[in-house]
Amino acid sequence: MLILAADTSLSILSAALLFDDALIGAVALEGKHSRNEKLLPAIDWLLTEASIERSAIDLFAVTRGPGSFTGVRIGLATMQGLALALGKPVCAMSTHEAIAPEHGRAAIVDDAGRGESYVSVFEDGQEVVAPHLAGRDEVESLEDVTRVPDLVQRSNVALACARRARAIVSRGDGERYRDVTPIYVRLAEAEVKLQQKR
Repeated sequence: MLILAADTSLSILSAALLFDDALIGAVALEGKHSRNEKLLPAIDWLLTEASIERSAIDLFAVTRGPGSFTGVRIGLATMQGLALALGKPVCAMSTHEAIAPEHGRAAIVDDAGRGESYVSVFEDGQEVVAPHLAGRDEVESLEDVTRVPDLVQRSNVALACARRARAIVSRGDGERYRDVTPIYVRLAEAEVKLQQKR
């Protein structure tokens, strides 16, 4: 199975190409700015370097947040568009699920701004606490913490997403991961201002 995966929800944009369990290629780029200008060229570079046509991809895997609102939308729209054009399935998962370890307990923590964090908890790779906003007290009380900013400095999130997608499909759970609704956790700044006006 040939899997193309992308993550644009975090500060480092990443894309990866996986054939069965073998890594064909992966890229990681600064992703805070111009994600929409970087993702497709990164994908095209991966495919060109591997001499692979887009039509050969069997599965498109993508993260859906929490993270950058704009980044989440860009990743989902791009991967969904490619999948629709080629008639191939999408496997969309939370960014936290993509990076959660397969064994043991892990609290995934990422900066959400405004003095808050995005937090979710996993047990043996299964989500036991959904992504939510947490204050400093809650974060300090957590055990077995994986901090996303540290993780993106040493790991390719798209590659983790591809490997998780392969495991999901292999166990027959692919249909449960077709939902491409972004996981924002909080309202966008514009929506907050709109509600305040009402």
